[in-house]
Amino acid sequence: MTDRGNGTAAATDPFAQGPARPDAATLVREVEAALSEDLGPNGMEGDLTAALVPADHMARATLLLKEPAIVCGQAWFERAFTSLAPETRIAWLVAEGSHVDIPHGPQTIATLEGPARAVLAAERAALNLLQTLSGTATETARWVARLDGTGSRILDTRKTLPGLRHGQKYAVRCGGGYNHRLALWDAVLIKENHIAACGSIAAAVERARTRGAGRWVEVETENLDEVEQALAAGADVIMLDELSPEDLATAVQHIRGRAISEASGGVTPDTLTAIAATGVDYISVGALTKHLHAIDYSLRLD
Repeated sequence: MTDRGNGTAAATDPFAQGPARPDAATLVREVEAALSEDLGPNGMEGDLTAALVPADHMARATLLLKEPAIVCGQAWFERAFTSLAPETRIAWLVAEGSHVDIPHGPQTIATLEGPARAVLAAERAALNLLQTLSGTATETARWVARLDGTGSRILDTRKTLPGLRHGQKYAVRCGGGYNHRLALWDAVLIKENHIAACGSIAAAVERARTRGAGRWVEVETENLDEVEQALAAGADVIMLDELSPEDLATAVQHIRGRAISEASGGVTPDTLTAIAATGVDYISVGALTKHLHAIDYSLRLD
């Protein structure tokens, strides 16, 4: 994207970048929240059933993948076990982000060795994280594949599972998609209620430039008149929300070279190809993170 004279337009496509993976502290917070939910305030001692196993007993286990998927979330899976027992060792047989088929039934994708109590106590949280992130990556890859050969790209939204936004945003990248803003604090997205409260698109964008120096600004539009207003105001990204196919094509042509275009609302597998045919830059899909199918894994002690 080029500077259009206001001195604040994004120098590059704001969606082309994005965190490849959450920082260590964020990953730890997401895992610790999952463990705390399962174990309560007493940590590993909160697993009343694992306490039946002798404290010095060691366990070996096999992680099985039971359906085709993109394997995603290995760091979350590992952290769940090592948080309870740092000496736990996990050996992966497939790389993070790999697509794994299972033509001959469940496939071993990792082996694990560590204190039995810790392995049993962390098992469910670890699997929940792995199956959710793998499901997000796999669902994203399906949508991305439908756009093969077009110039449009799949974009996620903030419709993520509470407490796992960073992980799911990372999983979208693993599946070949792109990240929209992470949260309310890292970009400005002016929607209809913001426009109504500010009085106009121009006023909202002007205030965004003043208050959010250096951050990209997006405007949600619902008709061609609002598209022209957003362009005149100097928006970096223009969201085209549930426009008719004809208006969407017209809007994309008006926007090209002046801002980034994003189609949103009512996107389904059946409408995706037609939307991409307009030449829109991005298509945002909430289903990537909220309608996903959790991948079937199981952990078996040897």
